[in-house]
Amino acid sequence: MNTSNQYDVAIVGGGHNGLSAACYLAEAGKRVIVIEARDKVGGMASSGYLIPEAPQHLIHPCALDLMSLRVHPMMPQELQLERHGFRQVEMSPGYVYAHPDGSSLIFWRDPAQTANEIARYSAHDAEEFLSLMTLVNAFVDMAVPMMRVDPMQRNFRAKWQALKAVLRNRHLKPEIMALVGSPAYTSIMERFEHPVVQSALCCLLGAAGPIANEATGIYFALLGFIHRFGLGRAVGGMQTLSNALGARLAELGGEIILSAPVAEIVAEGGKATGVRLKDGRLIKARAVVASIHPKMALEMVTPGALDRRTLTRVALAPSNAHGASPLKVDVALNGLVSYQRLEAKRNDGISLRKCVILIGTSEGVLDNFRCAARGEVSNQPYMWVTAPTAVDPTQAPQGQDVAYLYPVAMPVEPREGWEVLRDTVAQQVVDQAANYMEGLKEFEIARRIEAAPDLAARLNVHRGCVVHIDTSTTRSSSMRPAAGLGGDTLPIAGLFLGGAGIHPGGGVNGLPGRIAAGRVKRFLAA
Repeated sequence: MNTSNQYDVAIVGGGHNGLSAACYLAEAGKRVIVIEARDKVGGMASSGYLIPEAPQHLIHPCALDLMSLRVHPMMPQELQLERHGFRQVEMSPGYVYAHPDGSSLIFWRDPAQTANEIARYSAHDAEEFLSLMTLVNAFVDMAVPMMRVDPMQRNFRAKWQALKAVLRNRHLKPEIMALVGSPAYTSIMERFEHPVVQSALCCLLGAAGPIANEATGIYFALLGFIHRFGLGRAVGGMQTLSNALGARLAELGGEIILSAPVAEIVAEGGKATGVRLKDGRLIKARAVVASIHPKMALEMVTPGALDRRTLTRVALAPSNAHGASPLKVDVALNGLVSYQRLEAKRNDGISLRKCVILIGTSEGVLDNFRCAARGEVSNQPYMWVTAPTAVDPTQAPQGQDVAYLYPVAMPVEPREGWEVLRDTVAQQVVDQAANYMEGLKEFEIARRIEAAPDLAARLNVHRGCVVHIDTSTTRSSSMRPAAGLGGDTLPIAGLFLGGAGIHPGGGVNGLPGRIAAGRVKRFLAA
């Protein structure tokens, strides 16, 4: 550690956004230290050998797929992460919907190819899909330039790109506004007629949140991202991304301390002056970046330094406010799973082993979110399942798999409590997934289960919200996480948020950290 114990910037939280901010700041010549409570970096962008009974099976306890990083690829390019061991491969096809009757629908990288897939069920729906993609692509053209920049800056170039997209698609403006302002479910049901097509789209977009809510049409951007940028995976597991960031930081002269939980973000005279660790150590800094959940960050600030209104505003910012959160069940297997029933019904010879399988129906998606809001577990399956080892066999012993089961909408706070329900619900999930993923039950060695309270405790994330603050039009840009808290600095001078709770939000892309680094550099130069 810096012998003077004085840094330009102290960063609380060693997730990928905190590491991203640290690298950009160290690259600019700042003395930077990252302070991480756990024994390794990565946060939600991590992987490890987490099942004691299967010590050679790599587990991804949170993020797995790289979509957002492909939409916003600046961080790995600018920080030269490939030199430090980060590599990704594209999955093609990536997402496949599986209907209870054994039918399947592939979301190909090419939208025309996806439309041909849809045409197997409905020629009308295939035409409607291409029409929808015209609107989605126009919306993506308008949105992506502004997602990549700090909303508090002038951003003339990004605004010009977005404006050109608006002008180019001005004849579509009423339709685009209607699409993004409506419930995603409404748009799906009014446009498409076949239940397989309806259910496929509901299962895809439901991963972003409750599709029956107003203004969830923004979730259609997922379709645009899939078709334009594709889906990737980190070779060797997600931990390789975070480790590459750590290695790049070390190369730039930055420091990381692990197993160092923070007790206080020290504020004196209206300014952030450093960080006090729970073991009593004081780390002095001219600026502090909190890359953790905004609520937890502001509650760490020296008592009395922030007014009650600010603390209340951030505490009540929506985090899984709809009552639903993913459950995570990882299963180590001593054999290889398959999807023979789905593949046989397709009759086109395509292997689905490397894909992410979306299980459920349009009714099931709605029921899962409705039940979760009541503190109940739906009996209707709605989950995403995949075998990461099918894409990268090095993540388990030869001839063996890891199953990644991701029920999208489970209750954050079930009436009976997760301590009572955990094992029963996990078995329900395994039983439901086994109807599609053959070999799942027969080959099981052991499993790992994590509900929202478990994730909240492990990573200090409010209500276990993986995107920190719920995704919505009202919690975007400078309004994320809340009014007055999404700008250049917080009410405490020199204190910055730098995680998924700020623009542009969740996803593995490092943009919140990149934006925070820019804000810190401007502050230190003032």
